[in-house]
Amino acid sequence: MKFLFRSCLRLSIFLVLSSWAIPCTGQQQISGTVTNTDNMPIPGVNITFKNKPGGTTTNFDGEYELNVQAQDSLVFAYLGYQTQTIAVANQSQINITLQEEENSLGDLVINAGYYTTTDRERTGSIEKVSAEEIELQPVVNPLQALQGRMPGVEVVQQSGVTGLAASIQIRGQNSLRNSPGNNGNQPLFIVDGVPINSSPVRTSGLLTNVPGLDPLNVLNLANIESIEVLKDADATAIYGSRGANGVVLITTKKPKGQQGKLQVNARLYAGFSQASHKMELLNTSQYLQMRQQAFANDGEEPTLAGDPDVTRWDQNRYTDWQEVLFGNTAEVTNMNLALSAGDAYTSFILGGGYHKEGSVFPGDFGYQKATANINLTHRSKDNKLKLNFSTNYGVDQNDLFNDSFVGLALTLPPNAPELYDSDGNLNWEESTWSNPLANHYKTQQVNSNNLMSNMNLSYRLVEGLDLKTNLGYASLNSEELIKNPIRTYDPQYWANVQASSTHSTVNRSSWIIEPQLVYETQRGNFNLEALAGLSFQNTRSSTLISVGQGYSHESLIGNLAAADQVRVNVNENIDYRYMAAFGRLGVNWKEKYFLNFTGRRDGSSRFGRDKRFANFGAIGGAWLFSEETFFKEKVEWLNFGKLRASYGTTGSDQIPDYGYLDTYQPTTGPGGLYATQLVNPDYSWEVNKKLETAVEVGLLENRLQVGVSWYRNRSSNQLVGYPLPATTGFATVQANLPAVVENTGWEFSLSTTNIKTKNFQWQSNINLTIPQNKLIEFDGIEETAYQNIYRVGEPLDIAILFQYEGIDPETGFYQIRDVNEDGSYNYDDRIVIKNLGRKYYAGINNTFTYKGVALSFLWQYVQQDNYTYFAQSGTPGFNVNQPVEVLDAWQGPGDNSSFQQYSQNIPAFMAHYNAIRSDRAVDDASFLRLKTLSLSYNLSPKAIEKTGLQGVRLFAHGQNLLTFTNYLGLDPEGGLALPPLRSFTFGLEVKF
Repeated sequence: MKFLFRSCLRLSIFLVLSSWAIPCTGQQQISGTVTNTDNMPIPGVNITFKNKPGGTTTNFDGEYELNVQAQDSLVFAYLGYQTQTIAVANQSQINITLQEEENSLGDLVINAGYYTTTDRERTGSIEKVSAEEIELQPVVNPLQALQGRMPGVEVVQQSGVTGLAASIQIRGQNSLRNSPGNNGNQPLFIVDGVPINSSPVRTSGLLTNVPGLDPLNVLNLANIESIEVLKDADATAIYGSRGANGVVLITTKKPKGQQGKLQVNARLYAGFSQASHKMELLNTSQYLQMRQQAFANDGEEPTLAGDPDVTRWDQNRYTDWQEVLFGNTAEVTNMNLALSAGDAYTSFILGGGYHKEGSVFPGDFGYQKATANINLTHRSKDNKLKLNFSTNYGVDQNDLFNDSFVGLALTLPPNAPELYDSDGNLNWEESTWSNPLANHYKTQQVNSNNLMSNMNLSYRLVEGLDLKTNLGYASLNSEELIKNPIRTYDPQYWANVQASSTHSTVNRSSWIIEPQLVYETQRGNFNLEALAGLSFQNTRSSTLISVGQGYSHESLIGNLAAADQVRVNVNENIDYRYMAAFGRLGVNWKEKYFLNFTGRRDGSSRFGRDKRFANFGAIGGAWLFSEETFFKEKVEWLNFGKLRASYGTTGSDQIPDYGYLDTYQPTTGPGGLYATQLVNPDYSWEVNKKLETAVEVGLLENRLQVGVSWYRNRSSNQLVGYPLPATTGFATVQANLPAVVENTGWEFSLSTTNIKTKNFQWQSNINLTIPQNKLIEFDGIEETAYQNIYRVGEPLDIAILFQYEGIDPETGFYQIRDVNEDGSYNYDDRIVIKNLGRKYYAGINNTFTYKGVALSFLWQYVQQDNYTYFAQSGTPGFNVNQPVEVLDAWQGPGDNSSFQQYSQNIPAFMAHYNAIRSDRAVDDASFLRLKTLSLSYNLSPKAIEKTGLQGVRLFAHGQNLLTFTNYLGLDPEGGLALPPLRSFTFGLEVKF
């Protein structure tokens, strides 16, 4: 495959050079301006030849230049305007005035994966976000740019630490497997036709609840043309088993094909980020008052050894540990440069980018990446052969930390000692505390490089019949090094510890070959599109984790040859193979009635020999009722109306590899093997049955566009690790469980043009999702360990809790209900069920434009419950800091307080321990967040006419600016993780 791509790249470069070297004969240059009916220039108008490839686009002033021949005809097209075709003849200047299209809804081209359609004609549920909506956001991962912009798509940023993976669910959780290492709910990600293994790269040093690093980080947001999300069966069934949880299509930018003219686009922005929220904690006097009252309540005296905070530390010292440990300002810098050129047959775009972010944590933490991309297109002169080649390459470096400063910042006593002593060394205050900055010396660095390359070849065999081939290759290499020197420990323990290092290497590579036949024909009012293809994919991944110990000097840490002892903790190699046959048949009558049939037969190496193949398919239909004579003649206010529906099945093979085999590992001693997994060759595919109905209308000259969808997805034959009794020697065995998970919901979208005048326009886009997730069937759940996790008839994302009954008026401690009155608390007493999933979520985006000024902002709203800070807090009275709310503590009989009395004894600890596992720990975590705010200004053509530039834009952007919530904690989405960073960036874009 590598040789094939090198050959294709050489061929592409040759085509570029040779096509430029051949002079064009009989050509003339034509120029002109494209304006609207208000005589305002229209930038970005596509100008193409009617009967041959090539063309150009207008600049910011609506101007264009193009090399043509007298027999050519030019097509002027722009979204929202009527397309015009003009014959060139002997003209040297053609000025065009475009008329607004009364029904422009269908002009938006939608990428449906193996084929393209329009918003007007699509039969499936597909959401699209364009480059203009995401490219200026100062985020590393493209998924973060989707938050609040799509109905039915939940994107949760679980931590504000740069580079960590965000979670995404499309129309809810389908699988019982939702752990970081075994997640059956991941959608399929495809970048320019290449499937990407999007599973987070686990790191050795981060805490276990951190999701890992996202392989999509190395994509350059400035190079993304659009992101489409495929949701229903009609849109996803053609992907078979890979489309069960939806499909995310990421399309990078392609060359515009301006003839013989090199275009340069440069963009630079810089700014800063800070933690968006901090908690209000006890100050020193409040904290010490709490501690002293705890001793008084317990009838005890503090000791020098056990209670240094009240006996040995400075009683007047105060440190805001949140400010010290995650209160820094992180600088952000981003640079992008894109070059494009071409002629009528060959064109290319070459780009590069650099992104760097600091960290809000103390020390030299940060993230940086460099990216490069090329996209080349070529057509033969007879227009039979078409080629598109794209490559995206990125390298990044993430300097992480292997402990949480956030948790320390919330719990350290406010009078804790100075971080450094008088000599500038870490201060251990006579071994009375663990200095949090010891983590500075536990350096952790992850270096990754990611390559995604794709080539599409198409050849027209006969009129209407094309032979296509999609070739793709992707590789990811990640290397992590953690250094743990002795000085990370208190000097009194140095004699008992050793310096160590952890080395992790992750390699992933995959190739895909997809030959296809595509047929299109039109007979009168009947249109038919047919597609048949094969898919062959191979994925290999390896993980090697080794540990070195006993380095004689800190400078040698990381060199395994200098370690006294080296051991290999993980050495894993996996080979995954996948093949499929797929097809599509799309028909329409009079461009009014549409039917779409898709099917796929999948084969996966993750199943036993007799279970490897399965069939999936779907049917979708749409009726444009606004095209009926009655509506055209009688309902003048209705410009567009469509009913659509779909039903089908998709599957899932998202399980660990080799689960159907007995597996063994060598023992530490010589000559031995031990079993690591039980065999079960009989489990088979999960099946997801999807049903959807929808209506879409455009009113008042399409200034009001409304969409309403209802869906129901049922996922059965759940693939899980079936829990086994300890006597078997194994924790689980891979199996199908008789469980059915149902996701239903309503999705609403509203687009309005509120004001539209010559110079001013105000547009709004609103989306709302009301989801419902439920485990509707699970025979024999009482006989499995899942009885303590799930309940039939309830959502999957639930907490099964004790019932909180307030504060005991006699003891002043929390009390929970002992349901069976046996004097102990266990799962039999957990009778309260709290749904931690989203009840509904929405996004509201407004865009205002006035001449060259544009202002847009996006509000994100989520209605949900979540664990509060209380669920992870220490017992009031212990030597950990608390939020100021704990001042409302029980003082005596008759008090109506929120927190139990301050105490350090065992009954107080057990009462608190039980309470944080009750419904007392879950509360409203709804929030309204100003997600993005952008302001830009395009300099007028007159201001830059003497500079030779085509356009200059100044812009400013804010991210996560405001959050309104009653949630007790750092962030209603991430809990006690670092909240999303509040960012401000300012930039400049120049085109010439």
